[in-house]
Amino acid sequence: MTPCIFCQIVGNQIPAPRLYEDERLIVIADKYPKAPVHMLVITREHIPSLNEVGPGHAELMAHAVAVLPEVARRAGLDDGFRTIINTGPGGGQEIPHLHIHVLGGGRLPGF
Repeated sequence: MTPCIFCQIVGNQIPAPRLYEDERLIVIADKYPKAPVHMLVITREHIPSLNEVGPGHAELMAHAVAVLPEVARRAGLDDGFRTIINTGPGGGQEIPHLHIHVLGGGRLPGF
């Protein structure tokens, strides 16, 4: 089984400049951005997807959401930003490790 790339980034086995970090999360720039600003908020704990989040993750998830405005401000996204959690292959999730996309820096296409 191939090691999780996000676990390797969290464990400093793969270098990635950190835009923010604390004891529960790290934030990096997306390697393949879909907007002028495209960051990934990655949980340090390996959780494969939002489907595996349960009551024991409530504090972690609340913390992740509470950090989003600060991360956006640090990136200069004062006019607003979009957050996305892709879940499972059918939801567009490519890396099986829970992460939140933060996009902004210009007019984003609608859905």
